[in-house]
Amino acid sequence: MTEPNQPNSPEARDAAQRALHQLATDSNDAVALGTLAASEVLVPVPENVESPDGEPGGIQLPVFEQSDGVRLVPVFTSEERLAVALPQIHSYRMVQLALLGQGWPADDLALSIDAGSPDTLTVQGRGVRALATLTGGG
Repeated sequence: MTEPNQPNSPEARDAAQRALHQLATDSNDAVALGTLAASEVLVPVPENVESPDGEPGGIQLPVFEQSDGVRLVPVFTSEERLAVALPQIHSYRMVQLALLGQGWPADDLALSIDAGSPDTLTVQGRGVRALATLTGGG
């Protein structure tokens, strides 16, 4: 049996999705925020995006601009949720959510977790960076 805190395990994905569900009702739930920050998420890699030069293991964030001008980066807790929201995307990278927060590029860039699901959570730039501190990473 897979340990619940192992990356990629069904238990870890379920824990992240339970945390999202809890945050939908109580956005200040520290335990749920910590669980989410420690979770690995899928960062979509669009077909036409090349790997960043000179950055081994570097990630280029997929930025989408909505019709109202809001810029966001979608990430997902499972392949299923990624496929529903972005069926045209077939590649992704796994990254601990808190690690994304460590190098978040801008306050005006939002993070959308599980876009299109009932438990979608959108976090503004400052909040994304704060996620890194919840795991001792920032």
